[in-house]
Amino acid sequence: MYRTITVRLKDDDYQRIALASKYEHRPIPNLMTFMTLRQIEESYWVDAVEMAQIQEDKRLGERLKKGHQEAKQLKGKFIG
Repeated sequence: MYRTITVRLKDDDYQRIALASKYEHRPIPNLMTFMTLRQIEESYWVDAVEMAQIQEDKRLGERLKKGHQEAKQLKGKFIG
C-alpha cells in the first residue's frame, strides 16, 4: 500500500533535491524515499560486521546484562 505525504520545502532546498534527483536519475519522490530510508538504516541499525564485534566482546556483554538488570530494578539515573 502506498501513502501520500505533503512536504513543504524552501525553494533552495527543493532546487538542491531536484538537482540531486537529476544526477541520480531518479524521480524526486523516489530519491527522497531512498535517501530517507538509507539515513534511517545507517543511523538506527547495526551492520553485520559491527554486530559480530559487539557479540564477541564478552566484557561489553556482561556490562550490558548488568545494566539491563539495574534498569529493570529502576536503579541509577536516566541521563537524556
